[in-house]
Amino acid sequence: MQIQIANMTCGSCAKHVTQAIKAVDADAKVLIDVPSRRATVETTATEQAVTGALAADGYDARII
Repeated sequence: MQIQIANMTCGSCAKHVTQAIKAVDADAKVLIDVPSRRATVETTATEQAVTGALAADGYDARII
């Protein structure tokens, strides 16, 4: 899934986003592109679970 994360602006944010996704699915593969504020995620978790975890950490995430 492709996720747009409007307030992911730095490497530290990218680390937190990855941790939030891995908390939902430890086996998830996460590729972060900070300049475009996007994450590409391969996971067995639902879109709702992933975006919910990101929202709980304060990230404005939407599936694109």
